[in-house]
Amino acid sequence: MVQPMFSKIKERIPKSAYLMLPVMALAFYIAFIPHQDYPYPVHIDDWIHWAHSEAILEAGSLNYVKPFIGEGTISISSNLELGFQLFWGVFHSVSGISWLTIFRFFPGLILVFIVLAVYIMAHRHGFGWEAAFFTCLIPTTVGILGPAFIVPVAMGLLFIPLALFVVFNFRGFWTYVVLFIFSCFLVAIHAPSAICLVIVLLPYIVLNLKGSFLHSLGIFLALAIPFLVPFPWILDMLLPTAQKLLTPQVLPDYVDFPRIIRTYGYYPVGLCLLGTLVLAVKGGKQNYSLIFGLLLLLLMLVVFFTFHYGISIMYERGLMFMMLMVGIVAGAGLMAVKNLRLPESLNSIARVSKYTRYVGWSLCVILVGVTLFIAIPDRHELPYYHMIDDKEYEDFVWIRDNVDEGYDKAILDPWKVTPFTVITGIPGYSRIHTAPTEKDVQARIFLDGGCGNTTFLKENGISLVYCPGGCSNPDLVEIREGIFVLKK
Repeated sequence: MVQPMFSKIKERIPKSAYLMLPVMALAFYIAFIPHQDYPYPVHIDDWIHWAHSEAILEAGSLNYVKPFIGEGTISISSNLELGFQLFWGVFHSVSGISWLTIFRFFPGLILVFIVLAVYIMAHRHGFGWEAAFFTCLIPTTVGILGPAFIVPVAMGLLFIPLALFVVFNFRGFWTYVVLFIFSCFLVAIHAPSAICLVIVLLPYIVLNLKGSFLHSLGIFLALAIPFLVPFPWILDMLLPTAQKLLTPQVLPDYVDFPRIIRTYGYYPVGLCLLGTLVLAVKGGKQNYSLIFGLLLLLLMLVVFFTFHYGISIMYERGLMFMMLMVGIVAGAGLMAVKNLRLPESLNSIARVSKYTRYVGWSLCVILVGVTLFIAIPDRHELPYYHMIDDKEYEDFVWIRDNVDEGYDKAILDPWKVTPFTVITGIPGYSRIHTAPTEKDVQARIFLDGGCGNTTFLKENGISLVYCPGGCSNPDLVEIREGIFVLKK
């Protein structure tokens, strides 16, 4: 009884599904590269989301004290990524999985789910594992972020193939309910991801206006209504945002569109061009939707990069979604190569006829091998910064476990304040996020001067000093190497 059941299940599993095992392993490996030799969060945004998630849990409210400087409050209207931080805070609390485990291993798991979703969506079009393979290669950089970090844009990628699969294959009330849930979740965790979802699905909505108007209307409403929910909180932001659309913006110097394309790889881009041609020749609303969804994203990025019109965050985060769509369409190009056959006239030659069926597969394997030969070393060479080392992590944990609660404000290297506050729960005097401020300069002068200015400490309510280089101030007591407290 059991054997026939397993036989039936095995028969229903497509052969291409077995190819997904190495593809999913590749996805996890690519996302794990920045974490191989570093057990802590890699990007400053990882640390920030950790801090906000903990602050939400501790406050038990969506309004909470700013975690890094201990002054002011965060509310729904001032934190547009609140849903993302709430999600991970609840997940950490319910699962019991440590934050270090989440930030080190879950990026790989999320990318595995993304490539699996791409496979499910593209399989019915004949290029499931091919599209999933190129999705693995989406790079992660400190400028545009990516799947190797626990950031909203990485999670947002998952909903593009899922939404495409839903609208391509189902119709009816529950289809629109699922899309509504997807859109609500994206609006809550990351508005740019929600907008990119609308951009990708817009061609399919338009193409279905004639012949399937109600289906188009259902999709549109499911995507649009969630944007109305936060309207009262973002009302003050609408006019400045509209003005930005009509005003040339400064191009972020750390997000170079052509360089990102080079990092992603010329082979995926070349096969994307071929895939575009293949989908156009095959025709159909779904194939045209994939093409035009990609073109709309490219148009948005090119207009911003060339003419500097648009919204900077949509350009920076839109690059991720553009590469996702490039990978999906490149899968169609690789499918065309795989299905290549020699002309029938050559079949009459006995010596080659038995090999003609393998020409396409041979070229496909070569392209995959060459792509990996180039891509994997490139991913290893991408530069990442480390905010703390093992010694600093041990010191911060020691402070958390041993320093009295009365020492409630610290001064240390402003670049280290973000992880320091996350680990210890103690706010800092100043913190560098993107560029140093005047307070950051003052902190650096104080530390470099041997921490001798006691007046500066008292005026700013600082009672804890972390200075591994040492301090020469009789008013400070060293309680552990590099850790000092102000005499009471």
